[in-house]
Amino acid sequence: MGLSIQIFISLILSVVVGLTLGPDSAPWVKQWIAPVGTIFINLIKMMIVPVIFSSLVTGMTGLGDLKKLGRIGAKTFFIYMGTTAVAILLGFASAFLIQPGVGLDMGAATAPEIKAAPTFMQVLVSMIPANPIASMAKAEILPLIVFSIFIGSGIIAVGGKKGMFLTNLFDAFAEVCYKIIGMIMRLSPIGVFCLLVPVVVTNGPKVLLPLLSVIIAAALGSIAHGLVVYTPIIAFLGKMNPARFYKAMSEAMMIAFTTCSSAGTLPVNMKNLIEKLKVKKEVVSFVLPLGATINMDGTAVYMGVCALFVANVYGVPLTMNQMIMIMFTGTLASIGTAGVPGGGLIMLAMVLQSANLPLEGIALVAGIDRVLDMFRTTLNITGDAAVAVAVDHSEKSSDKELIEKMQEEKEMNSIIK
Repeated sequence: MGLSIQIFISLILSVVVGLTLGPDSAPWVKQWIAPVGTIFINLIKMMIVPVIFSSLVTGMTGLGDLKKLGRIGAKTFFIYMGTTAVAILLGFASAFLIQPGVGLDMGAATAPEIKAAPTFMQVLVSMIPANPIASMAKAEILPLIVFSIFIGSGIIAVGGKKGMFLTNLFDAFAEVCYKIIGMIMRLSPIGVFCLLVPVVVTNGPKVLLPLLSVIIAAALGSIAHGLVVYTPIIAFLGKMNPARFYKAMSEAMMIAFTTCSSAGTLPVNMKNLIEKLKVKKEVVSFVLPLGATINMDGTAVYMGVCALFVANVYGVPLTMNQMIMIMFTGTLASIGTAGVPGGGLIMLAMVLQSANLPLEGIALVAGIDRVLDMFRTTLNITGDAAVAVAVDHSEKSSDKELIEKMQEEKEMNSIIK
């Protein structure tokens, strides 16, 4: 039985058990069941710092020689980061439209104390850690991300045997983190059960309806992102008919929707781009694997929706500074959770923590994470392909200009001779 099915069954069982026990059992449930859920939350929190540090450094060093990668790497990276930031905004927009979680105020019951949100300038200043080790100890996400980027860039600059040694070291450390997270995610059915039973016991049936609104908001945000962001990229930057693109991509999109695996869809995605859309193989071979590593637009939409959902559930009004923090952290953290089992939940934990929102809210969306994963995986692989089309057209234009320039120089040399 797959883990997602186990979590879904755990969700159903937690609702049944919680409704059966009723509010009279609340003291016993809080004493014996709720602590197990807290342990699961702590296990997730335990891995946030190591997985960001190791994965982000590995992702940076995986880019190789930045000069050699040149304009392809720069264009691809900034387009991915830009679309991810827009995706979070669209997630917020769809969530503000649907307002998931409104009316289910649990703030008085289980929400931890929420600190005052820092100003935007305070965020910018705090991004540069005076003491990186202290930032890691406090699990301060933005300083950790910035420090990791500097370490990765330094390793690339060193190069040679020393650089390769550190690259292999961080890569091995990242693999260890992935394995540990895999172990933790195996416990997620138990963790979700023990987190949700106290919630259902305390709040009753009214806790169930907002989950449907989360799915609707995530689906709406994903569709909007495809229409508002990817279609213009395909049409204007890629100079391709969007209808032709989506027809060629339909096979990969269906596989992504049913398997919820970006890595599993990658071969089909590459095949469709090369054979059906005639995108250069060297562009596809670079842009798509990089996209599978850092392009998390679907997860970004999911984070915007879930962040507002958790804020609504716990009665925490989101300030503009908190929304900027979520957008900024989510965009950068998308690099640091690539390839992590349960990466969506890990990423959501990072974002909630950066905005001082209750991490307990993760339990409310964990049970429907499989459904949400269908939308976000499909959006992720579609974005990879759209950026590949745009970069390919840009490179063809650059190659054409280079050929014309070389031809002009050749003609000029002939005239001089």
